[in-house]
Amino acid sequence: MSVEALEDFMAREFPQMREGGALTRIEAVGPGFARLRLAFAERNLRPGGTVSGPAMMALADYAMYAAVLAHIGPVALAVTTNLSINFLRKPKPAEIIGEARLLKLGRALAVGEIAMWQEGAADDPVAHAVSTYSIPPK
Repeated sequence: MSVEALEDFMAREFPQMREGGALTRIEAVGPGFARLRLAFAERNLRPGGTVSGPAMMALADYAMYAAVLAHIGPVALAVTTNLSINFLRKPKPAEIIGEARLLKLGRALAVGEIAMWQEGAADDPVAHAVSTYSIPPK
Protein backbone atom coordinates (compact mmCIF):
# COMPACT_ATOMS: atom_id res chain seq x y z
CA MET A 1 0.00 0.00 0.00
CA SER A 2 1.14 3.55 -0.69
CA VAL A 3 1.22 6.36 1.86
CA GLU A 4 -2.01 7.74 0.38
CA ALA A 5 -3.76 4.35 0.47
CA LEU A 6 -2.68 3.79 4.07
CA GLU A 7 -3.87 7.26 5.15
CA ASP A 8 -7.24 6.68 3.41
CA PHE A 9 -7.58 3.26 5.04
CA MET A 10 -6.80 4.65 8.51
CA ALA A 11 -9.27 7.53 8.09
CA ARG A 12 -11.98 5.09 7.02
CA GLU A 13 -11.34 2.25 9.51
CA PHE A 14 -10.16 4.28 12.53
CA PRO A 15 -11.96 7.66 12.40
CA GLN A 16 -11.53 8.02 16.17
CA MET A 17 -7.81 8.63 15.59
CA ARG A 18 -8.72 11.96 13.97
CA GLU A 19 -10.80 13.23 16.92
CA GLY A 20 -9.30 16.46 18.18
CA GLY A 21 -7.12 16.63 15.06
CA ALA A 22 -4.80 14.03 13.62
CA LEU A 23 -1.38 14.18 15.25
CA THR A 24 0.36 11.30 13.52
CA ARG A 25 0.96 11.12 9.80
CA ILE A 26 2.57 8.52 7.60
CA GLU A 27 5.56 10.07 5.82
CA ALA A 28 6.99 7.17 3.84
CA VAL A 29 6.73 3.46 3.20
CA GLY A 30 9.14 1.28 1.32
CA PRO A 31 10.60 -2.20 1.23
CA GLY A 32 10.48 -3.42 4.83
CA PHE A 33 9.77 -0.07 6.52
CA ALA A 34 7.36 2.73 7.36
CA ARG A 35 8.21 6.17 8.76
CA LEU A 36 5.68 8.21 10.70
CA ARG A 37 5.77 11.59 12.44
CA LEU A 38 4.04 12.48 15.70
CA ALA A 39 3.30 16.22 15.71
CA PHE A 40 3.91 18.22 18.85
CA ALA A 41 0.77 18.77 20.95
CA GLU A 42 0.21 19.79 24.55
CA ARG A 43 -2.08 16.76 24.99
CA ASN A 44 0.94 14.46 24.54
CA LEU A 45 3.04 16.07 27.26
CA ARG A 46 3.51 14.71 30.74
CA PRO A 47 4.44 16.65 33.87
CA GLY A 48 7.98 17.90 33.42
CA GLY A 49 7.33 19.03 29.85
CA THR A 50 8.36 15.91 27.99
CA VAL A 51 6.50 13.78 25.45
CA SER A 52 4.65 11.06 27.34
CA GLY A 53 5.43 7.36 27.20
CA PRO A 54 1.90 6.48 26.03
CA ALA A 55 2.24 8.91 23.11
CA MET A 56 5.52 7.27 22.05
CA MET A 57 4.02 3.79 22.48
CA ALA A 58 1.12 4.78 20.23
CA LEU A 59 3.59 6.07 17.62
CA ALA A 60 5.53 2.79 17.75
CA ASP A 61 2.35 0.72 17.38
CA TYR A 62 1.03 2.83 14.51
CA ALA A 63 4.39 2.71 12.71
CA MET A 64 4.49 -1.08 12.94
CA TYR A 65 0.86 -1.36 11.77
CA ALA A 66 1.64 0.87 8.79
CA ALA A 67 4.74 -1.18 7.89
CA VAL A 68 2.78 -4.44 8.04
CA LEU A 69 -0.19 -3.14 6.04
CA ALA A 70 2.08 -1.54 3.45
CA HIS A 71 3.23 -5.06 2.67
CA ILE A 72 0.14 -7.25 3.16
CA GLY A 73 -2.60 -4.81 2.13
CA PRO A 74 -5.63 -3.43 3.99
CA VAL A 75 -6.14 -6.05 6.69
CA ALA A 76 -8.00 -4.23 9.47
CA LEU A 77 -7.85 -7.23 11.82
CA ALA A 78 -4.07 -7.51 11.92
CA VAL A 79 -3.43 -6.88 15.62
CA THR A 80 -0.58 -6.24 18.02
CA THR A 81 0.32 -9.32 20.04
CA ASN A 82 3.40 -7.83 21.69
CA LEU A 83 4.96 -4.40 22.13
CA SER A 84 8.07 -3.85 24.22
CA ILE A 85 9.58 -0.40 24.50
CA ASN A 86 12.73 1.07 25.99
CA PHE A 87 12.73 4.78 26.72
CA LEU A 88 16.30 5.90 26.11
CA ARG A 89 16.29 9.61 26.89
CA LYS A 90 13.90 12.42 27.75
CA PRO A 91 12.49 13.84 24.52
CA LYS A 92 12.10 17.58 24.08
CA PRO A 93 8.55 18.90 23.71
CA ALA A 94 8.74 18.60 19.91
CA GLU A 95 7.83 16.24 17.06
CA ILE A 96 9.00 12.63 17.18
CA ILE A 97 9.77 10.51 14.13
CA GLY A 98 9.19 6.76 14.33
CA GLU A 99 10.52 4.31 11.80
CA ALA A 100 9.41 0.69 11.81
CA ARG A 101 11.59 -1.93 10.14
CA LEU A 102 10.20 -5.39 9.49
CA LEU A 103 12.51 -8.14 10.72
CA LYS A 104 10.21 -10.99 9.67
CA LEU A 105 7.01 -11.00 7.67
CA GLY A 106 5.39 -14.41 7.68
CA ARG A 107 1.91 -15.69 6.90
CA ALA A 108 0.70 -15.47 10.50
CA LEU A 109 3.14 -13.14 12.29
CA ALA A 110 5.14 -10.02 11.56
CA VAL A 111 8.02 -8.96 13.80
CA GLY A 112 9.66 -5.57 13.66
CA GLU A 113 11.55 -2.89 15.51
CA ILE A 114 10.76 0.78 15.79
CA ALA A 115 13.34 3.51 16.35
CA MET A 116 12.11 6.92 17.53
CA TRP A 117 14.07 10.16 17.41
CA GLN A 118 13.61 13.90 17.09
CA GLU A 119 14.38 16.04 14.05
CA GLY A 120 18.08 16.16 13.25
CA ALA A 121 18.97 13.53 15.87
CA ALA A 122 18.50 10.14 14.19
CA ASP A 123 21.73 8.98 15.82
CA ASP A 124 20.39 9.92 19.26
CA PRO A 125 17.11 7.95 19.63
CA VAL A 126 14.59 8.76 22.37
CA ALA A 127 13.05 5.26 22.34
CA HIS A 128 13.31 1.82 20.77
CA ALA A 129 10.51 -0.72 20.54
CA VAL A 130 10.06 -4.28 19.32
CA SER A 131 6.63 -5.45 18.20
CA THR A 132 4.85 -8.53 16.91
CA TYR A 133 1.66 -8.42 14.89
CA SER A 134 -0.74 -11.27 14.28
CA ILE A 135 -1.95 -11.53 10.69
CA PRO A 136 -5.38 -13.18 10.37
CA PRO A 137 -5.80 -16.08 7.96
CA LYS A 138 -7.20 -15.17 4.55
